[in-house]
Amino acid sequence: MKLLKIDFNDIQKAMEDVSRDAFDYFLDLETGEVKRISVGALEGAKGSLYKGEELIDEPSLEEFDMPEWIEKEVEMAVRIFSSEKDRYLRIPERESADAYNLMKKFTEGVEELHPHDELLSALGTNNAFSRFKKVLADYPQYREKWFALNAKAMKKIISDWLASIEIKPEQGYY
Repeated sequence: MKLLKIDFNDIQKAMEDVSRDAFDYFLDLETGEVKRISVGALEGAKGSLYKGEELIDEPSLEEFDMPEWIEKEVEMAVRIFSSEKDRYLRIPERESADAYNLMKKFTEGVEELHPHDELLSALGTNNAFSRFKKVLADYPQYREKWFALNAKAMKKIISDWLASIEIKPEQGYY
């Protein structure tokens, strides 16, 4: 097992961004850092790496004209896809079923009738995740309990994922 400084909060944020419509996330297997890269940069890097069907080398990328604002992200994305591809691992999204089951379990533990019924109703909608969070905004005491339960569950999910890729967090870094 490789020992790394791991920021569980950064990995949790990455895993909970299940839509990945604006950003994607990669774990640096040498430093333990989470690299957040915009989807635009990723698409730019993928587009820059190929000339037709052929993969081009990194020095050839200098001939491509990219907007300056995205250049550093594209450079990182290029490293992720080419010369340093074994150094970076895409952080997976949290399974929707796991999150839903945790929300359901939490709701079952809410004893007050009004928040319980509102949370239960939120779980029955198409946009259950956002509705659940909106309901909790009206009940700060339950919101705090939810965040604590969710953080504990995510710590287990992250620990299991790290173990599966043979990484052990350094003590004091979770």
